[in-house]
Formats: sequence, structure tokens, C-alpha cells
Amino acid sequence: MRASRFFISTLKEAPSDAEIVSHKLMMRAGMIKRLGSGIYTYMPMGLKVIRKVEAIVREEMNRSGAIELLMPVVQPAELWQETGRWDKMGAELMRVKDRHGRDFAIQPTSEEVVTDVARTELRSYKQLPVNFYHIQTKFRDERRPRFGLMRGREFTMKDAYSFDRDIDGLKKSYQVMYDAYVRIFTRFGLQFRAVAADNGAIGGSGSHEFHVIAATGEDALVYCPTSDYAANMEAAEAVAVNATRGAATEALTKTATPGKAKCEAVAELLKLPLERTIKSIVLTVEKEKPEDKEVWLLLLRGDHELNEVKAGKIPGLAGYRFANEAEIVEWFGTPPGYLGPIGTKKPVKVVADRTVANMNDFVCGANEADFHFTGANWGRDLPEPVVADIRNVVEGDASPDGKGVLAIQRGIEVGHVFQLGTAYSESMKATYLDEAGKPQPLQMGCYGIGVTRILGAAIEQNFDDKGIIWPATLAPFEVVLCPMGYDRSEAVKTEIDKLYDALVAAGVDVILDDRGERPGAMFADWELIGVPHRVVIGDRGLKDGQIEYQGRRDTAATPVPLADALAFIKGKLA
Repeated sequence: MRASRFFISTLKEAPSDAEIVSHKLMMRAGMIKRLGSGIYTYMPMGLKVIRKVEAIVREEMNRSGAIELLMPVVQPAELWQETGRWDKMGAELMRVKDRHGRDFAIQPTSEEVVTDVARTELRSYKQLPVNFYHIQTKFRDERRPRFGLMRGREFTMKDAYSFDRDIDGLKKSYQVMYDAYVRIFTRFGLQFRAVAADNGAIGGSGSHEFHVIAATGEDALVYCPTSDYAANMEAAEAVAVNATRGAATEALTKTATPGKAKCEAVAELLKLPLERTIKSIVLTVEKEKPEDKEVWLLLLRGDHELNEVKAGKIPGLAGYRFANEAEIVEWFGTPPGYLGPIGTKKPVKVVADRTVANMNDFVCGANEADFHFTGANWGRDLPEPVVADIRNVVEGDASPDGKGVLAIQRGIEVGHVFQLGTAYSESMKATYLDEAGKPQPLQMGCYGIGVTRILGAAIEQNFDDKGIIWPATLAPFEVVLCPMGYDRSEAVKTEIDKLYDALVAAGVDVILDDRGERPGAMFADWELIGVPHRVVIGDRGLKDGQIEYQGRRDTAATPVPLADALAFIKGKLA
């Protein structure tokens, strides 16, 4: 490709609405152009990267045995109503009507459509297993689109859906996809981590997320450096900090704590470690009759934080909300800040975190303004609680597998694999006939990769003050040839055209910058765009029979004999 025949539209400054590094750099590099809130036109430079992502994904999906099809963006509401997600998805599901007043969804995902395909096409166990995939546009009506392609409303994803006859088959298909994802992200040239995850709105049982490691990532990834344990914060198991509960050594005492509503302030007043305090979190579960609603009290050590996903998995707490102040006063007799499990005004359901359940002589609210209990103990002063893992892990916690301590790093989710089981096949009556001719529900798996999100994640991991640093497999061009005086020096033109033709013949994705730009402006453009390999040819170097090579991460150029240029570049690419 010659630059004069391509479209290059770099900017010196990012638009004011660009927030994070990847958003700013993609806008400046002319890769995307904003059309509306969370909606972008992929410009030629950006589209080249997207196509490279898609090519790697497609090659590895085909290698895994998956079969490509293409499902529609606009889907009938009836399918979504069969699974109940027409209502459950909420405002993120874009709903439209056709000219006849019929409801449709602009798809954020395709479980319903592919299950409809399966229930009409997969009739016998002899057709199983099978895995269908597509690469398609998605739309989610984000409340506050931001961060460019990282959290837009319209985006491209690869979805795959496996169908098996039983759980063992599902697990095998899941492992095939997991392995394919490892190959895909390895080929992308990105540092990544696969972590155990919560299934969220998709449903089903086990799942793993694939994250690109980046300091700017929204997600906290928990892992053990000395073992294979890894999970996202929502799913990371928090073991009790104290393995056993100590004996009671203090009397229960109602202690004045005037104006000290937070654990930190109470600990400071009483000259006790924060770890001796307990914080109270009040949740409400609505019932059909308002008067039947339940109020729950969740207890955490003073320095720990509630994991809301874990809380929602406690039997009876699905669909909870945080209690309002009126409910807190009604059930506890005091406003927030002095709440505790001893002497509530009305009965509440108490759940203690694992660490709290093993505490002794702890400090908790006395359900009276300006007072706390000290020396509180389970069994003696209050009943033994329901115990559950309800907190976020912290760095240095023991790993659940017993093989070390946990560390935390930031990541950007770019892929997710789910074991759906029969969550969709049962609601949509997708069955096959077994050897005995009896109908059985199809076991499903679901596997997604955020194709356009990969661009933002890759940049967040790979950039400097000059611009993007693409991994070679994702770069819009592998090599850029920068001639000094292309339109003024016949010698430069001859040699660089010869090298360009040789690279093209060798299958290298190369661009020759024949625009006649000044060297500084030309170099700045390609450093911003992030092409990983740059070759400079000028009259001065040709006199010595040399060219200059510089990798995007190199601090200085390397002289290379002109006669060796092709072999040298191919070696760098290899």
C-alpha cells in the first residue's frame, strides 16, 4: 500500500470528549470517528486492525471445529419473551417496532436466535456435538457510553454456541473453546489472564473471563503468583483471615462513642485496631405483600468491603436492594452508624462473613445513637450466625487453594466463556432424540470475544508518549517505509520502490509513505499510528550503502546494509 492511495487523517490533539488513552489515541490516529453517543465510524486505518483481529479469531475458531454462520442484528421479541429476557434485560436492550407494530430487539447477543436454530435443525444425537459461531454487530443501550470503543453502544463481537448431548460433552466443548481462546490471545501478542468469573445476566453455571492486563483496566483480577488460581473480584473466594475463633476474654460492655459513626472513628476513639470492629450493612428483599418484606443484616470486618455479587447468591437474597433510612430506623431503632446484631428493634436475618464468624471480643453497633458494644462474642452475647463468603478479597489474603497468597492486578475484559447448560434449551424447548428415541434437552455453551474492544484494550496495554505501539499481528501495517526526499531524489525513489516491491512479494503488509511529508511530521504520524517497524532511506545513508531500521519500542535507529535490508526486515517480522 502507498500512503498516497490510502486515507491518513491524524490529529495533533484529541477531541475534548476523548477520556482514556485508547480513546484519545484512536481519535488522533484517525482510526475512529464519532457519529453519535457511543457510536463510531471505523475509518480505514482502524478497520484494518479490526480485520486482523477478525482473521485471527476466525482461523482459530475454524481450527477448533466451530462452524461459521451469520445471525441477524434485528430479532423478533417473541424469542426473547420465551426466555424471559425481554423484561429482564431492562433498558440496555434496544427495542423497536416495525410498520405493523410488532416488537423487535436490536441484538446485544444471540442466545435466543441460535437456540431457535438448534431446536429446528438438531434433531438427533448423531448431529452432536456442534458449535456455531458468527462475527456480528451488537448494540447495547448503555446509560452512559464512554471510553470510545471500550464502552460504546454499537460494537462487533464474535459469539460461539456449542450444543452437546450431556454435561460431559459440554465440558469437553468448553475446554476446546477455552484452549482456542488461549491461542487467540497469544496470537494477538497481548499479555492476558483467564480468570474464573460470575455468569451474570447470561445465566448458566461455570465461566471464565479473558482479560488483557492494563493498569487502566476497570476490573480487578485476583490471582496467586505461586499457583494456577485466578478469578475476577466478583468470583474470588475469600477465606477467613483468622482460621479459628478465639475464646471470649472481655465482658460485653455498652460503650459511649459520641459522634463516631464509622468503624475507623470508633477504632481510633477506643484505641483498638480497625480489625476488631464490625461494620453492618442492611439489605431489603421485597415480597408480593409489602408488609412481608425481609430485612437482612450483613456483617463484615471493619476493614473489609461487601461483594455485592456474592451477597446476591445467598439463598433468599436474590434481587435485594440496600435498605433506606426509614426501614433501618424501623428495624433497628436508630439511624445508620450505630447498627449491630445485638438488640435489634425487630427481628432481622443475620449473615456474617467467614472472618467475622471467627472473631471474638469484637466491637459492633449497639443500635442506639452514640453507643457501641465492646467485648461482643458469638454464642454468649448473640446467636451463632449464618456464615457466608460475602467480602472482596484483599492483597495478601491466603489463596483458596492453599498454595500461597493472593495478588491483584487490573484488567480489561475482552472475552468470556460460559457453560450455559440447559438455561436456554429448556425455556425454548430445544431438544434432541437420544439412542432410545427420547427427547433430551440440549446442553449449551456460550463463548464471546469483543472484537472491537480488543483495539482499545491493546492500546491501553501498549502505548507511550508518542502514540500507539501495536503488536505486529494487530498493527494496521507491519512495516512503514519512510523515504527522505522521495519526490526529489531519484536514487531514494529507486531503492525504496525496489524494497517495497520485494516486501510486497514476500507477503509483508507494508506501507510506503510517498506523500512528500517532512521527516519530523512523517515520523510523528507513524509513531502515533503505532506501526511496529520503520525503515528510513535517504541520500546520506545510500552513500554509505545503508538504510536505517527502528522498531517502535527502540530508542534509536540501527544502520543496516542496503543489500541485507529485505532479509533483516523479514528476520524482525519472524
